[in-house]
Amino acid sequence: MTLVDIEIGLREQRGTLDMQAIVESAAEYLEEASAREIIRWAAATFGDRLCLTSSMSDALLIDLVSRVKPGVDVLFIDTGYHFAETIGTRDAVKQVYDVNLIEVKPSRTVAEQDRDLGPRLFGRNPDLCCFLRKVEPLNRALEPYLAWISGIRRDESPSRANVKVVEWDAKRQMVKVNPIARWTQEDVDNYIADNGVLINPLHYDNYPSIGCAPCTRQVLDGEDPRSGRWAGTGKTECGIHL
Repeated sequence: MTLVDIEIGLREQRGTLDMQAIVESAAEYLEEASAREIIRWAAATFGDRLCLTSSMSDALLIDLVSRVKPGVDVLFIDTGYHFAETIGTRDAVKQVYDVNLIEVKPSRTVAEQDRDLGPRLFGRNPDLCCFLRKVEPLNRALEPYLAWISGIRRDESPSRANVKVVEWDAKRQMVKVNPIARWTQEDVDNYIADNGVLINPLHYDNYPSIGCAPCTRQVLDGEDPRSGRWAGTGKTECGIHL
């Protein structure tokens, strides 16, 4: 079976259980492929039913994908709790890259959530807050698509160590493409420097992993890069990738 066979199979069998087996074949064939080759395969296979998500921590994934598929849909979840720098990065991305940026919003504003569930839900029940302000809105926004591209990497955390470059997203019943899954932080840094990629200025102020402002703190020297997320809660993931 070639990559062409895999693409044909996906087109003919979307929405069936066989699609999971085809995705596994694609993952095997593309495991050693470059990020650009993986993206090129995804673009050829899914066309306009392909999107990517971005937290606006940086524009690396946006830069990579837009070079292969100009005008690609980029989903950005506006949680209502973002740092001003994150919103500024989003605005800069609109001006710099050839993408169709789609702002995804929760069903309730922060004020409405405070009214209905009480203030500072992020401190009392961070899992519920993340579900309401990130996971559920993204699930809704992904419904028109057959596949989505994420920027998660195996070296980021133990929970991501076994992600495949192409995998079946059982929770959403769609394909998930992780073109930089094999990259290291050094690979990321080199690509950003070599290609002049936009990055969130908070990275220069000891925020290596950036989430919502109330749940993200600066990281001290020697700490794990993700230790500033939900510090002191035992929480390590928002739920989007689990």
